Amino acid sequence: MKGKIIIRLAGSTDLAKINAIFNYYVAHSTCVWTTVPCSEAERAAWYEEHDGSMPVLVAESGGDVVGWGALGSFRTAYTLAGTLEDSVYVHHDFLRQGIGSRLLTELIAAARRIGLRSILANISADQTPSIRLHEIFEFQKVAHLRQVGQKFNQWFDAVYMQLLLSANRRMVPADTPQ
Repeated sequence: MKGKIIIRLAGSTDLAKINAIFNYYVAHSTCVWTTVPCSEAERAAWYEEHDGSMPVLVAESGGDVVGWGALGSFRTAYTLAGTLEDSVYVHHDFLRQGIGSRLLTELIAAARRIGLRSILANISADQTPSIRLHEIFEFQKVAHLRQVGQKFNQWFDAVYMQLLLSANRRMVPADTPQ
């Protein structure tokens, strides 16, 4: 490891590094099933969709972004009910150094601060390290979908995991102003 890891909110100047990390996995891994790299314009639009209620974090070491994590909308109805999906990506040269754990710790803390009810994780079933990471943080497996993704001329299963954060979230009908 180059130096101390700092977890901080991402800024627009971090988007190129975030995209480079993501696009490495597009080309080399099944942790993301898309085969088309994310463009700079797509990443900028993605970032604009996130705000204080959907934070984007980066892990920085020696002034360089070595990982990122975000909370994002999975489905509109779930978002309205207080559930977001997590994403955690660590630069391939920095795996197994605790960066993913640090990012997930901060995402969970952010989710609690903004009053979320739960966090979902959508994980390719062959990604055992990601499944184990989420298990460490007490995410529970809630679904296993068979052969729903394809990459590298293979079919892959998806595992859905969920962390319930609070059973006390105030219920607000969809047509009630907040």
